[in-house]
Amino acid sequence: MTSPVTELVDLLALERLEDNLFRGQSRDIGTKYVFGGQVLGQALSASQATIDAKHPRDAHSLHAYFLRAGDIDAPIIYQVDRTRDGGSFSVRRVTAIQHGQVIFFAAASFHKQEEGVAHQLSMPEVPRPDDLPNADPVPDGVLATLPTKVQRWLDRAGPFEFRHVYPRDELNPPKRPPYQQVWFRLAERIGDAPELHRAMLAYASDFHLLGTANFPHGISYYQPGVQMASLDHALWFHRPFRADDWLLYSIDSPSAQDARGLARGQIFDTQGRLVASTAQEGMVRVLKDTD
Repeated sequence: MTSPVTELVDLLALERLEDNLFRGQSRDIGTKYVFGGQVLGQALSASQATIDAKHPRDAHSLHAYFLRAGDIDAPIIYQVDRTRDGGSFSVRRVTAIQHGQVIFFAAASFHKQEEGVAHQLSMPEVPRPDDLPNADPVPDGVLATLPTKVQRWLDRAGPFEFRHVYPRDELNPPKRPPYQQVWFRLAERIGDAPELHRAMLAYASDFHLLGTANFPHGISYYQPGVQMASLDHALWFHRPFRADDWLLYSIDSPSAQDARGLARGQIFDTQGRLVASTAQEGMVRVLKDTD
C-alpha cells in the first residue's frame, strides 16, 4: 500500500503536457473541495519546472488568489507564463484551470543565490516537539456523529505529523487569543531536491493558518454554521530547510472583519532559523439559524 507521503510526492509531480503546460491530479482528504495547499504546491511545482537548469535560481516568493472552488474528481491544468528572466530574478505566472474555468492564479518569483545583509526575528520560546504528545484521536462515538467528509478529515493518516504547543478542541472550541504555535514535519524522509521541499512547505502552509482567525470567537471549520474559504495566500522562502525535519509554525491573526479574517505565519527550523513566512486572508462566515 502506498504511504501518504509517497502519495503526496506523486501528487506534486505534475505531468508535463507541453513546455509550459502541466496536469495535476487531486486527492480527497476530507475537504468539500480541493485543498488549497494542494493547488499552491502544484502551482509552485509547475513554475519551478520552467526555470532553466543552466541558470539556477530558487523560488523566494509566491502570491496566489483562489477564485473558484476546485473539483476533487477532476484534474487541474496549470499554464505557466514565463513572464521574465532577468540577470538575477525570474518571474512566472501560473493559471490553474478546471472545466474550462480559471480557479486560481499565482505569481512566483525566483532569485539566484547572492551574498547580502541578513537578520531575522527570534523564534518564540516554546516546548520542543519531542516534549509534546501526539494529538489524541477523536473518540469513535463522537466521530460517528459528524458528517462523512469531516470524519474522513479527522480520521485519516495524513502525510504530515502535527504537534500543537497549545492544543484546542476544534469540535468544542473555547474562545482564545488569536495566535498558536504548531510543530510539523513529513511523516517519512524524502529526497534532497530543494524544489520538492519548497512544494511540500507550500502544501503544508495552508494547514492551521486561517483557522487562527476563529480563536477569539470560539468557532471552528467543523461547525455546521461556519463557512470558510481561502481568498489569497502569500509565501516567502528565506533560508534552506527540509520539510521532513521538524518546523515550527508560529501564527497570529491581527484582524477579522466584514466576513474576512487575516492570518500571518512564521516558520522556523529547530535551530531557530526563520525559513519562511506566510500570510492569508480568507472568508469566515457564521450563518444565522434559519429555524
